[in-house]
Amino acid sequence: MDRAKDSELEKSIFAAAQRYDSTAAREAYLDRACAERPELRRAVEELLRTSGDVGTFLEHSPLSAFPHDPAPTDWSPPPSNVRANEGIGQTLGRYKLLEKLGEGGCGVVYVAEQSEPVRRRVALKVIKLGMDTKSVVARFEAERQALAMMDHPNIAKVLDAGATEQGRPYFVMELVRGIKITDYCDQNQLSTKNRLVLFIKVCQAVQHAHQKGIIHRDIKPSNILVTLHDGVPVPKVIDFGIAKATEGRLTDATVYTQLHQFIGTPAYMSPEQAEMSGLDIDTRSDIYSLGVLIYQIFCQRL
Repeated sequence: MDRAKDSELEKSIFAAAQRYDSTAAREAYLDRACAERPELRRAVEELLRTSGDVGTFLEHSPLSAFPHDPAPTDWSPPPSNVRANEGIGQTLGRYKLLEKLGEGGCGVVYVAEQSEPVRRRVALKVIKLGMDTKSVVARFEAERQALAMMDHPNIAKVLDAGATEQGRPYFVMELVRGIKITDYCDQNQLSTKNRLVLFIKVCQAVQHAHQKGIIHRDIKPSNILVTLHDGVPVPKVIDFGIAKATEGRLTDATVYTQLHQFIGTPAYMSPEQAEMSGLDIDTRSDIYSLGVLIYQIFCQRL
């Protein structure tokens, strides 16, 4: 991208970041908004530092990250004898947590081992303690429902769901150990033809989601992992955390999305998604993101 576009992007992300009142929420937003662009994140963080906004920002509690949540007061601190968050070696239902795969602003993903009725390794995603407000839980349940609707070899499958003793929901998915599609293509020096073969599979997965009435809204390399099945590379589309239904709602719970709330990763977003105009986007926004992705796969840059 040229410097003029980067400058506009920095200003847009900076303006959106200022709306978050807590460190955790702002960091989670920057993780999404500046994914794949560490230099962009550094520029935005510098703007935040020089704006004089950081001091007041650090004084707020994590719960203020959800000003649009109509009922944040339903959260209360855990009893003193309950660990703040799940840890390695602990068990949730039939699943023993083995290692942490990743962590976002509101959730954590673990590698877990299922003990019964079969023994296997899976991925388990759970909401962090203290982040389980109504809006976060509603979005988490929407992601779980979106994945449960899918039945495609290039989309990670949901296997099970449950809740912790404190009532926080979790869901269990097939374990996908892979690397970003762009890294896989470059590290293996794939030919143009083989890069296209992988990309077509990604398109077919996104088409399947669209046929199920689901818009992903965050298609980017880190949400498309390539793993090997019997030596054959298989791309898997993951993270439907900000997905939305083309019609109606994914769950009975309301997903609270503030007007002009920034959702997605700017470098991969369609203009209508980036404008935050409040207008509904449709499947064409995902198609735009696929266009950015194929450009990056073939040109090895944004």
